[in-house]
Amino acid sequence: MTKFAIIVAGGSGTRMGSKIPKQFMLIGGKPILMHTIEKFLSYDFSLQVILVLPANAMKMWYALCDKYQFYPPIITVTGGNTRFQSVKNGLKRITAKEGVVAVHDGVRPFVTSEIIHKSFETAQLHGAAVTCVPLKDSVRITNEDGSNQAVNRSDYRLVQTPQTFRLDWMRTAFEKEEQSTFTDCASVLDFAGYPITLVEGDYENIKITTSDDMLWAESILLKQASTED
Repeated sequence: MTKFAIIVAGGSGTRMGSKIPKQFMLIGGKPILMHTIEKFLSYDFSLQVILVLPANAMKMWYALCDKYQFYPPIITVTGGNTRFQSVKNGLKRITAKEGVVAVHDGVRPFVTSEIIHKSFETAQLHGAAVTCVPLKDSVRITNEDGSNQAVNRSDYRLVQTPQTFRLDWMRTAFEKEEQSTFTDCASVLDFAGYPITLVEGDYENIKITTSDDMLWAESILLKQASTED
């Protein structure tokens, strides 16, 4: 079955306090987004990768590609105003009738080939594969009256990406009207009535959002470099 990857990179960098979109900030001497793309192409160089970027980020992206001599065999498309619209724009570039599609955050550069493989294999078998990890901390739920109570953390998971689905499921789900409750692809597929299968992720598969995440990212790179040595 043909495999596709839609990498969504719509960050602005505001939570970083940066004028540079977070996907273009440097870790290990090159933009975060380049690390992410390389992870998918190193898994399978023939993988059809679609990069979704905001219209106002295109010029900077192409300039960075020239600067770092980075010309991967991918399709680049313009995103929408929301993540839902951006993924939908990416889906429109897929002409195949069948396949499986992994949707991944552009600022999760530490996804492994093992996670990508597991995601594709599970989606082929069950129709959906959503990467997640167990909670480490205790959890409490808050109520409208201000009260709160503990909940069993083993009943909950922190959702990551990739989130991978059958292509026909994705197309049907993304034809639905966008809802305010859509926070990721899993919530879109949920709304369309499709079952979600969870697969184990990795605590290092972080989404780089804040300046603290940048520090963590550099430490992960150092750890990986020392392991390779």
